[in-house]
Amino acid sequence: MKKIILIFMAVSGLSATAQEHFSGISTSNRVGVLNGNLNPAELVNLSKKFEVTIYGLSFNVSNNKIGFSDFNSDTDFDQLIFQGTEPVNARIDAEIMGPSLGLRWQKWGFAITTKAYAKFDMVDIDPTIGNAITNDNLILNTTLLDNPNNQRLSGTAYGELGLSAARTFFENDKHQWSAGVTLKLLFPGSYSNFGLSRLDGTITQNAFGAFLSTNQPATLNIAYSGSLADSFTNFDDYSKSIFGGLNGFSGDIGINYRWKSGKEYKVNAGLAIRNIGSMTFKDDNNASTNYILNIPQNDPLDLSLFDDVNNLKEVETILRDNGYLTEMPQEKDFKVKLPTVVSTYADFRIIPKFFVTAYLQQKLNDDADNEQITAPNIFSITPRVNLGFFEGYVPVTFHEISGTNIGLGFRLGGFYLGTSSMISALLSDSKQGDIYTGFRWAFL
Repeated sequence: MKKIILIFMAVSGLSATAQEHFSGISTSNRVGVLNGNLNPAELVNLSKKFEVTIYGLSFNVSNNKIGFSDFNSDTDFDQLIFQGTEPVNARIDAEIMGPSLGLRWQKWGFAITTKAYAKFDMVDIDPTIGNAITNDNLILNTTLLDNPNNQRLSGTAYGELGLSAARTFFENDKHQWSAGVTLKLLFPGSYSNFGLSRLDGTITQNAFGAFLSTNQPATLNIAYSGSLADSFTNFDDYSKSIFGGLNGFSGDIGINYRWKSGKEYKVNAGLAIRNIGSMTFKDDNNASTNYILNIPQNDPLDLSLFDDVNNLKEVETILRDNGYLTEMPQEKDFKVKLPTVVSTYADFRIIPKFFVTAYLQQKLNDDADNEQITAPNIFSITPRVNLGFFEGYVPVTFHEISGTNIGLGFRLGGFYLGTSSMISALLSDSKQGDIYTGFRWAFL
């Protein structure tokens, strides 16, 4: 368990980290397939008739505890992430765009896209438990726990093939309205979830270690599938089986409005609901089991038993062998919901080469759900200069977990490189960092 928790600190050390993928470039007035990923209705606005995406890569990390200044601290990351009394929330999120194609024809727009995702989440983890498991310098005390939330450690890897179509349904000299849809074929690869809910108990720390007991029974979900069933501590495991078999569907729907001024626009605005759907994990080593967790005070759980644990099967075995678990109905195959979000934006042309975009993302699902992939709430403002071949922008993002972040990005022809947190990381104690890059080729 100690290794499972410390994966967050290990990956944080890569210093590549945010959670609005492709922030700034995805709302550019140089419209491409990236814009269509945000809102399929944008495909009718492709800047060229054809666009080929060669690659796109976005890697993000955000948390509510560790800032960039802490990298210069002598304090261990495991102490920093579990400092204070506020529950720990952290996200590691990678999105990879493979070869994709966009096409604009008369009043229509089409796209075929390929993507892969890898995610690791810590949701509402009680810092007291984290300290008791990871901190070897024990303090002699007794701590009461009363956490009604569902504390989750969750990892997911899956692939996606998207088929998109959009059409302009009203247009005159001043106004244009378009709508679009995307059907996504999902290829679930690996999944793992540890969800501990309604924990009311006591942690006693003494010279012999740290021990947990419950005052009332808690509920526990342990689920795993694919390579994450055998190891949860190596980030390479997320890439071993990203693409499984076709076993799920989701969709995006969107609408776009343009207030036109000749061939340009004064305002480009859109509204989309994305990731409506779910996928089913099926594998020989699949399991999703709900338990009642009851640890009596006269037989407490020695938390040091989790020091060398590498996967959730071992966690399950330790708890079961010590008689702490009562098994409820088990599912061999289980369904996981995608992170459904509503996103809306408006891009304003202030002067001919200068734009400002406002973007809002609101999740529709509860991150505490054991069979839910998470998503953050985000609001961003992005000023941008577009000179044609060159484009530069500075996204200012207000992130649900990491707070306010300021980034920087540019596009040179079809190549783009950016971050939504570099400036704030250099100037303040940002709890987020990220980097993304890609290349696309547009013609005709």
